[in-house]
This record gives sequence, structure tokens and C-alpha cells, in this order.
Amino acid sequence: MRNTSDTDYLNYLENFITTGRRDRFLEVLAQRSKHFTVAIEDLFQLHNTSAVLRTCEVFGIQELNVVEEKYGKKIDKEIALGAQKWVDVNRFDNTTACIRALKAKGYRIIATSPHEDSCLLDDFDISQPSALFFGTERLGLTEEVLSHADGFLKIPMMGFTESLNISSSAAIILQNLSSRLRKSDVKWQLSETELLEKRIDWAEKTIKDIEFIKRKYIEQPV
Repeated sequence: MRNTSDTDYLNYLENFITTGRRDRFLEVLAQRSKHFTVAIEDLFQLHNTSAVLRTCEVFGIQELNVVEEKYGKKIDKEIALGAQKWVDVNRFDNTTACIRALKAKGYRIIATSPHEDSCLLDDFDISQPSALFFGTERLGLTEEVLSHADGFLKIPMMGFTESLNISSSAAIILQNLSSRLRKSDVKWQLSETELLEKRIDWAEKTIKDIEFIKRKYIEQPV
């Protein structure tokens, strides 16, 4: 098997995509972040999972974590509108595994909930990496998330209604936090290693007959 670097492989792949596509990847990846990540628990309505995925893509959140302990295990492509190609979806069989994995990566667990100790959205500290948990449409977040949360976050509401649909909540919160993050001095961008990894991933997802192209690369003489 050919022994070359990831950079060599990327250079090879980029021969099969247009310059415009390559430059667009670079432009979008410059705005991508793992400083914040989103986690959703057992959403009964599949289109809400897809809508949150699309929201993550729009606001530059690179990873979505999905707990699928009870309900379906697929993304509604019609709602996601291709966002599933550009956002990394980490799937978990239960909430415990999801929380453990995110804490291991250094994230604070933040429960989005109208909890009495909740921090209002505009006052939320954006300086620390945080995993934003959103719960089910009917019951909200589980007690497990609430008990392991490092903090609580809520959207200020001025009317009689006490809650929003999860897709609306995610859009409001991510727009606010991502906008503030990009105006801050926080190091929120992807690392050079992460950028290289995603450039390869996106190129592979774009090229037709990618398996054939990969085999031809491996067979090339060094």
C-alpha cells in the first residue's frame, strides 16, 4: 500500500474537484467550530432532529450528538437539505455514554431548560467549550442530564408561552452564541489537523466514484 501523508492525499483528491469547490470548502471551514457542540435526547419527531442538524450547519457548528435510546435512527434528508454531508453526527445508544464522551473531550454540559438557576442567553459565558443539550418535545431533558449539568441556559421569554419548539430554541441559541463567539478573542476555529481531516472528508463526499479514485491513488508508484 502506498505510504504517503494526508496532505499528499488531499492534493491528489483536489485534482478531481473544481477550484471553486475547493475555495468554497476553505471559506466554509474557516467559520467552522467545535468550541460549542449540540446534543439532543431521543426526539420523537424525526424532522426536529433534521432541523437541528440543519441549524448546526448554518451557524458553523461542526458536530451534533444524538442520543437514540428510544426512537428512530435516521436523518430526514428532505428537512436536513444535505446538511448531513457537512456536519459530523455522533450517535449514542444512551445519555450516559453521550455525557461521558463529551466530558472526556473537555466540554461543559449545559442543559437548555427554564430551570430556576438558568443563565439567560445574553449572559452565558462563551469562553469555555460547552455541549448544549436539548430535550424531547414532550418531557424536556431527562433527570440524568439535569443532574450532571455544569450549568443551565434559557431563552428569555416575554409572553405567556413557557417553551419553544426545539428547532426554534436551537436556532435562537446557536445564532446568539456563534455570533458572539466570532466577535470574541476566544480560539474557536478548527485546528490545522481538524481542517485537513474535514477537507479530505468533504472532497471524498463530493467526488463521484470515490472508491475507484482511492484505489488508483493507492496503486500509484511512490
